[in-house]
Order: sequence, then C-alpha cells, then structure tokens
Amino acid sequence: MRLIARRWRGCSGLRIGLVLAVAAGALLMGAVVAASPAHDPVPSGDEIETHAHGDGGHGEHPPELPNFVHLLYKALGGETAGREAPAWIGLLYHFQDVVFAALAALTIILIVRLGTRRLDLIPGRMQNVIESFVDGFRSFILGILGPTGEPYVPFLGSLFLYIWFMNLFGLIPLMKSPTAALSTTGALALCVFLYVQWTGLRRLGVGAYLRHLAGDPQDAIGWAMVPLMLPLHIIGELAKPVSLSLRLFGNILGEDVLIGVFAGLGIALLAFVKSPVGIPLHLPFVLLAILMSTVQALVFTLLSTIYIMQMLPHEEEHGEEHGEVHSKEHGKQPSGEQGEERPAAHEREGAAAGARPRGTGGETESPARSVAGAGA
Repeated sequence: MRLIARRWRGCSGLRIGLVLAVAAGALLMGAVVAASPAHDPVPSGDEIETHAHGDGGHGEHPPELPNFVHLLYKALGGETAGREAPAWIGLLYHFQDVVFAALAALTIILIVRLGTRRLDLIPGRMQNVIESFVDGFRSFILGILGPTGEPYVPFLGSLFLYIWFMNLFGLIPLMKSPTAALSTTGALALCVFLYVQWTGLRRLGVGAYLRHLAGDPQDAIGWAMVPLMLPLHIIGELAKPVSLSLRLFGNILGEDVLIGVFAGLGIALLAFVKSPVGIPLHLPFVLLAILMSTVQALVFTLLSTIYIMQMLPHEEEHGEEHGEVHSKEHGKQPSGEQGEERPAAHEREGAAAGARPRGTGGETESPARSVAGAGA
C-alpha cells in the first residue's frame, strides 16, 4: 500500500496537470456559453415557487436552490431596479458555473496535497483514505484494461474525482453543481473524446487508426463495406461525447430541480405562519442524490475507460489473457507435465538399477558364492 501511494505521489505533477487540464476545458466552454445573452440568472430560493408555478408550470428557469454567488450579487444590487452591481461580482455571477468548477478542482488538489505531503509507515487517517482509494480505483481500472492500463489510471482517477466533487457541490448549502450546466459536462466529454482519439493515434499509428475507423476490413467484402462503415464509425465516435455530456447533465440537473421543488414546497407549507424555515421535505432526496452523484461519476469514468479500451491495440487489450492461454496450450502446462513425467521415469529407472547388481563384479560374484555354497 505504501508503495502504491508513493508511486501515485511520484506522478503528482501529472495528476495535478490532468485535473487542471480538465478544469481548463470546463472554464473555456463555460465561458463561451455563459457569455451568451441566453445565459440568464439562476432564481433564488424566494423565486423557486414563482418560477416553477407562476407560468402554469412552464417557467423559464428550473427551480434551484440559491448559491452564495447569486446571493452576493443580489445583495450588491444586481437585481435592484436602477442600481448596478460592481463589475467584479457581475463577472462572477455570469460565470458562476466556472467559479464552482474551479473551486472543485482546487478542493481536490488541496486534499491530495495534504494527504500525500508526509507519507508515514503507519498511515494517518487522511493518508489511509487516499491510499485506500488509490489502491481500489487502480485495481478497478486495471481489471478492465489489464496491466497495460497503468498509464491511464491518473487521468481516469482525476476525472472521477473531479466529476464526483462537482456533483456533490450542489448538495452543500450555498453551493452549486457545475455539472448541472451543459457547458461543464460538454467540456468534460470533449476532454475524454480528445484523450481517446490521441490514445488511438499514439498506440495504433495513423494507418491502423484509419483502418480501425473503417471497421478493420480483412477481406474483399470488408473493403467493399468501407464506404458504409467509415461514416458510421465516425458518427459513433462523435456520438460518444454527446451521450456522455447529456447523460451527466440530465441526471444532475434533475437532482437539483427535484431538491429545489421539494425545498420550496417545504417552505410554502409553513408560509401561513411566516416561519423563517420550512419543513425539510427535500432531505430524503438529498440522501438519494449523494448515491446518484457517485453513480453518475462512476458511469462517466467507466464509459471513458471502455472507450480507451476500444482504442487499444488488440495485443495490448488482451495481452495477458492471450499469454495465459498460449502458455497453457504450448508452454508452461505441457512442459510441466513433461517435467513431472521425466522425474517419474528417472525414479523408475533408478529403482530398477538399485534392484539389479551394481556392476560387472556383482554379476561374477554372485555365481561364485553359489558354487562355494554348493561345495561346502
């Protein structure tokens, strides 16, 4: 375990770089989408019920709980008529998905650095948690990709942690899930898409990569099907990031909307007594959202792992399995059986040699003793 943690710490620069690369992708795409005029403010807690039911259930914005950026923007007069909020809070407000995505990345880096700052022989609580996660996740990925999947563990581990933290951010009061925005999930899916294609080009080469997109034709019929298979494979590769982004976006947004609706309902139930708090009807859904946030992060990472596996060369993907089969059929098992038969044959020969006289002298000695015994 200590060796695994030390090896993980040794590639900390690569790990942090991958996390920052994913965060940079989210920042870039989030900035492009958030800068568009269609990116409107997120409603506050007081506006939940109004947006959800004010237009007959067809509000412009889905009901969400308020976050500290929105509350700060509102407190500084961002939503007050005739008053303009400072430019810096306006910038944070319009790029709030990017802000929370960056906070998630910084949180991961801080936790990892604190946990691996001093590696002790008897690990502390933080080191023990990190080592357990690294060991378990590494075994999980290598169980899919095989021993050749070791170089992909840092990227996939960073991807899982980043998505998981962003999913859970929306369950913390005054925080928001960046993955509830399509710009963030699209950036994550784009990073996976580029990484998978780069892995295919690097491992297969340009010729084999194009052959893979053409369906790996082996005969005349296969080559005749290339005009049909090549567009289908290209469409399939382009559909992978779309499905990844839409799946994660829809599930996390649905969780946030569900929690927002029941939180607003709990407030509305006690509105007649002017209570400052409401009934926590959303609490069971928060517990369910913790589970679903973990599942969605795992599904995203698992599908990314499978996409990488599909791009690996055949001998790398099944190298260990083919090696075991080959050794059983042509190598270790037959040689082991022969090795067992040969010592047995030697033992039989040795036993037969021990039963026979030991040499020529023994053969002449035995008749002489019999003659002497007869003369006596």
